[in-house]
This record gives sequence, structure tokens and C-alpha cells, in this order.
Amino acid sequence: MKRFINDIRKYWDYILYQTKAELKTEIIDSYLGWIWLILEPLCFMLIYTFLAGIVFGSKTEYFPVFVFAGLAIWNFFNKTVSASVKIVARYKDIVTKVYVPKYVLLLVRLFVNFFKMLVTFGLLIVFMIFFKVPLSWNILWVFPVILCSVIVTFGVSSIFMHFGVFIDDLVNLTAIGLKFMFYLSGIFYDISAKVPAPYNNVLLCCNPMAFLITTFRNGLLYSTGADILVLFIWFVIGIILSIIGIRTIYKYENTYVKVMRG
Repeated sequence: MKRFINDIRKYWDYILYQTKAELKTEIIDSYLGWIWLILEPLCFMLIYTFLAGIVFGSKTEYFPVFVFAGLAIWNFFNKTVSASVKIVARYKDIVTKVYVPKYVLLLVRLFVNFFKMLVTFGLLIVFMIFFKVPLSWNILWVFPVILCSVIVTFGVSSIFMHFGVFIDDLVNLTAIGLKFMFYLSGIFYDISAKVPAPYNNVLLCCNPMAFLITTFRNGLLYSTGADILVLFIWFVIGIILSIIGIRTIYKYENTYVKVMRG
């Protein structure tokens, strides 16, 4: 891990520069520019609110904010993991010409998606004010939840990044897996209320996104504290996955160059 820390310090300026460049590129390529960062999650919120709230008659309190909060956490995880599978191939010119620790490429994408999530949080605050959501000290739980989400996302993505170099079909498998995970994460429904016991508890404990989204919304909307033990367990799992991913990347990153050139 000492090498990892030293590399982060060495390439920190590059990570920040490339993150800004990626954001600017996405904005330039988009006709609506910065507005799209707000419109995309807003449109999905309206769609899911219509389907679940009106078509299926969901009675969940503060439902539009409920959906929007879930999408904020999910989109960060989903977009980062999806991009990680082919991120080495995307940066082929860099990988084959200049040495950069390959997880640095992943960190750039993670930072880009994290910035987008922060923009979504800003809009989320506006919605909370509009719907007059009462606040309590339990809202502070959102910070450890976000930290745990970042660690778990990086850990999972680093492993997917490695195998994505060698397995072409992993892109399709990942898309299917993430779609399945989406429906099991309670984005537009309350797992505790809609899934019968004991399956709801199993789902919350075994699916990190289901647990993190539920905990995030409970602290934000319903003044409820977090399950500290489960949160700590997922944090540790995220650290372990990150260590495995980083060590694997360091071990095989020279092979990545050969695969890209081949």
C-alpha cells in the first residue's frame, strides 16, 4: 500500500487535470452542456415517480425525493463500474505509450462520476426544501454512507477493470448484472416495506447498494440512524476489495500493455 500512496501523491495533479478535462469534454459534446448534469437524473426521477407513484400507487412519504436520493447513489456506482470494464481499452493510447498506474485511469472516472453525484445532491437539497422534509442530526449519517459507497465502488471497479482487459464479454455480463442489481436495490420502492421478511433483511445485508441507499435515505428523509455494524462491515469489505484490486493491477499491468498492442 505504500507504493499506492506514493503513486497517488505523484499522479494527483494528473488525476485532477484529467478529471477536469473529462468533464469539459462531456459538456462540450453535449448540446445542453452543464444543464444535462441536472436534467438526466431529474428525468429519471420523474419517470420512476410516475411509474411507481402514480401507476402502481406507491404511498411512500416524500416519494420524489425518495427516488432521487436512491438514483444519486446508484448512478455513481453503476456508471463507475460500467466504465471500469473497458477503461484500459478506452485509454489505449496512454496505456501503450506512457506509464501510468492503471488504477489512476479508474480514479479519473470515479472522480468525474463523484462530481456528478455532488451536483445531484445539490438538486436533492432543493427538492427537500420544496417538499418540506424535516431534518435531524441523523442526516449526518449521509457522510459515512457516501464514504463507504466510494470505497465499495472503487474496490468493485478495480477488480472489474482487471478482468475487463482479458474478457471481452464482461461488458455484456456486467450490464446484465447491474440491471439485476438495480431492481434489487430499492431505487423506487422501500425494501423493508415491499419485500417480505426475512428476505428484506437478507437483501439489505447482502446487497451493498440496497443497504447504502436505504441508510442514506433513512438519515436524509426519515431521521433514522444507521446500522453501524453492517455499515462498518461493508466499509471493511470495500477496503479489502480495493486492496485486492490494486495489488492485482500492479501485478498484471504490464500484461495490459501487451494485450492492447496485440
